[in-house]
Amino acid sequence: MGTVKVCNENSKPTSALPLPPPTTCSTSCTETINGCHEFKISGYSLAKGMGIGKYVGSEPFMVGGYTWAIYFYPDGKSVEDNANYVSLFIALASDGTDVRALFELTLLDQSERQRHKVHSHFLRRLDSGPYTLKYRGSMWGYKRFFRRSLLETSDHLKDDCLIIKCRVGVVRTNTEGPKTYAIAVPPSNMGQHFVKLLESGKGTDVSFEVDQEVFAAHKVVLAARSPVFRAQLFGPLKDKNTRCIKVEDMEAPVFKVLLHFIYWDALPDMEELLGLSSNWASAQTTLMAQHLLAAADRYALERLKVLCEAKLCENVAINNVATTLALAEQHHCFQLKAVCLKFIAVPENLRAVIETDGYKYLTESCPSVITELLHYVARIGEHSFVAGGYGKGTLLDGSDVNGRRVKPRLY
Repeated sequence: MGTVKVCNENSKPTSALPLPPPTTCSTSCTETINGCHEFKISGYSLAKGMGIGKYVGSEPFMVGGYTWAIYFYPDGKSVEDNANYVSLFIALASDGTDVRALFELTLLDQSERQRHKVHSHFLRRLDSGPYTLKYRGSMWGYKRFFRRSLLETSDHLKDDCLIIKCRVGVVRTNTEGPKTYAIAVPPSNMGQHFVKLLESGKGTDVSFEVDQEVFAAHKVVLAARSPVFRAQLFGPLKDKNTRCIKVEDMEAPVFKVLLHFIYWDALPDMEELLGLSSNWASAQTTLMAQHLLAAADRYALERLKVLCEAKLCENVAINNVATTLALAEQHHCFQLKAVCLKFIAVPENLRAVIETDGYKYLTESCPSVITELLHYVARIGEHSFVAGGYGKGTLLDGSDVNGRRVKPRLY
């Protein structure tokens, strides 16, 4: 009687492929940490004749974790080959061994031609590599840096003064391997906690009545953020009734945003907070930024003030630039004021701005700015520039304050 061999397809022997060996990696990064120092030598004629090998030294300065100093030898560093030259060196003035660095020594030409005398190791780094200083006191420079007779008749010497600029690039090498363990650190959420505290109403000890609307807050938070609130709530001339303070000349939505910033240190989403139908580029939010800037100046919130300036700068246009300029003048916003003057000074923009209601308000509220604007336009007229056609909103150099090519929107 025969036997039957049953073979299961799944039980066939298989040959397992060997797993590839684990691969690790590391990266070596070599870079230079750069720094510059300017050394002014006044009274060169008095320093001359101090003797061969004697120097005038700069104050020590730090670059790349090491201290450096510039040494100028008016009579040369050594007697054998430097009798007719001045010598110039950069020295390692702190402890260190085998410090690798690149150097550049420049004697400035003090005339309009600016034909500086430059000896640079940076330009030769691919050929010779960085220079190595073995120990404290090691130097790099030139015994025959400049022939003395030529120096004294050149534009490098002016009013008995020399100006030397030294550039140092300390070479650092850092090798990084794979990070076996890493713990992610969450971003700060302190602002969220403060906002929740404000929204909960817990611990509030002061309230503000603004345009018939009441806002509760915490004295200590307000005092920490604003010196004006600190004086109002805790100063020697504090309000008699600090439980409820009435705020004049401010609308409730503006004070609401002001409180949000005080607790959050950032501007809120205007559409969500105030129910606006458009974003910051809209006329509504531009108006809000104007009112908020005035409030920020009132309570000495400098960061909020700058944020409002930035928003207004982004949205400068024909129909709002005059009121924005008046606001900048009244609240000492010099950067915003410069942007507005620059925008209005373009002839095509100026013609259109003069026709706006905002310009009439500007002439009534800030007449001195009109004089300043006329002077600005007159100065521009003295120089040649090409302005774009109406509606292009080209600034004097064809760009906005950030250097971007722009077309301001007309509303």
